[in-house]
Amino acid sequence: MAKLSKTAVDKDLRNLIFSELFVDNKTQYDFVRINDRQYGVIAIDLNGHERYIRIGAIVAEEREDMTARELMQSEIDAYNAKQEAKEEKAKVKAEKIAKDKARREKEKEENENV
Repeated sequence: MAKLSKTAVDKDLRNLIFSELFVDNKTQYDFVRINDRQYGVIAIDLNGHERYIRIGAIVAEEREDMTARELMQSEIDAYNAKQEAKEEKAKVKAEKIAKDKARREKEKEENENV
């Protein structure tokens, strides 16, 4: 079995655990209290290895300049903006790769015809 990348494996584990907690409303995992801020669970990753996954509760500081709801929305908006920028950058990169490939093929064809 080919070893999958850390990024893919970790993303799959996060999706699995978040789905268990927030979508399925039932869980096959035994979450164990680690401390007053975290719970942990052991799950098998896509490469077949046991992995320890921590779920933590982070309480944001109260702010005078915005409400809790505004702070949460600002963090969501910032995340979405970063994801959109990442997608745009990947699109530009893919277009450049395709353009460069076409240019190299054209140059190769011209050199062969000389």
